[in-house]
Amino acid sequence: MNHLFTGATLVHEGRIEMSDLLIEGDRIKAVGQDLSQHSDPAIATAAQHAKVHDCTGLHLLPGLIDDQVHFREPGLTHKAEIATESRAAVAGGITSFMEMPNTVPQSLNQNLLQDKYDRAAEVSPANYSFYMGASNGNLDQVLLTDPRTVCGVKVFMGSSTGDMLVDDAAVLEGIFKECPMLIATHCEDEATIRANAAAARAQFGDEVPIGQHPIIRSAEACYRSSSRAVELAARTGARLHVLHISTARELSLFDGTKPLSEKRITAEACTHHLWFTDADYAERGTRIKWNPAVKTAEDREAVRAALKPGGAIDVLATDHAPHTIAEKANGYWSAPSGGPLVQHALVALYEGVAQGWLQLTDIPRLAAHRVAELFDIEDRGYLRPGCFADFVLVNPNASWTVTEDSILSKCGWSPFTGDRFSARVVGTWVNGTEVWDGKQVIEPANGDAPAGRRMTFNR
Repeated sequence: MNHLFTGATLVHEGRIEMSDLLIEGDRIKAVGQDLSQHSDPAIATAAQHAKVHDCTGLHLLPGLIDDQVHFREPGLTHKAEIATESRAAVAGGITSFMEMPNTVPQSLNQNLLQDKYDRAAEVSPANYSFYMGASNGNLDQVLLTDPRTVCGVKVFMGSSTGDMLVDDAAVLEGIFKECPMLIATHCEDEATIRANAAAARAQFGDEVPIGQHPIIRSAEACYRSSSRAVELAARTGARLHVLHISTARELSLFDGTKPLSEKRITAEACTHHLWFTDADYAERGTRIKWNPAVKTAEDREAVRAALKPGGAIDVLATDHAPHTIAEKANGYWSAPSGGPLVQHALVALYEGVAQGWLQLTDIPRLAAHRVAELFDIEDRGYLRPGCFADFVLVNPNASWTVTEDSILSKCGWSPFTGDRFSARVVGTWVNGTEVWDGKQVIEPANGDAPAGRRMTFNR
């Protein structure tokens, strides 16, 4: 069935305009005014026979593409699953995600990586890709990764669990020299963190206050590791993408003046570093404990400013990383870092527009268009004829308060609980299929496969 969306305000490619959008099957057929009277008879006929959706008063944006999530499957499914978190994602307007390899077991060989793709094909209403993980001992497996069908390789250049901290200089150099695809890095200097942690333990013992987190995982730790990654990439010619920039100082490492198509080194910012500051630890405690840590108001303002065109930040993501509330209730040393974010990231960006540190057109630019360009994603990220019909409908004037009974992530809590947002996601479509109607996820009928598909890449 064809679908015609009328009366919406399309927000895309730097424009805010009233326009119709026509989808035919899983793709966008046409975008323009009064498509039922279009000069092309094929478009006019398709629009005249389509199911009409009146979107008066709504914004229509390309679906967000989140290049950094942790959905915890396999092995950590008491916290989250691909099925639950992909549903939370589409409820938040995220139509595609790229998931990280630090599960149990970790995605350190091609068979374990394929297992994730197989599982997503069974359960995900959102499009998906999964990073290959790098360690000190699996370069041979990393080099088998297909750049056409896998989003990238993830390297932890800082504290990690299990076998995923790459701290062997020769191995790290080998990955950067030989890997033919995008390398995404978590950058925090392990030696700096250990020294800061020892100092905090000497001062506070086991009762370290959560406010010490950005002191232990300091701005210096971030800069030392990020600068090392950038230097290594510049020397080897690697395609480097530095994740979750959290400090003002790190921004100096990235060139905002080049077109994205000419960059070999890029940077990402995440929801929590744009929203919270170290002043929020007193009220929100370990619920906002992330790695890298939420830091000062000055750091937050610098990262926000870097979102502007010509700024150092290339794309936005969430770093969605759920834990149970019982785990987060532990003391500082035991409480894990991370939290659920996919369901509320888009509405938080709308709040940024209301507060004046973001433009409305920046949302699709940073969270859809440029993600698609940075990763060379095929036919996604834009409201263009021929692209897959992945888009989100937002009511910009529907204020609401986050309550835990509305949360779709398996962990059942949110760092935004109690916060009030002025916009609401009222519809999400993936590959031409409605997957969220503003109230519930729409499940496949009659045993059909879910709407989400494996993303492919023009590499």
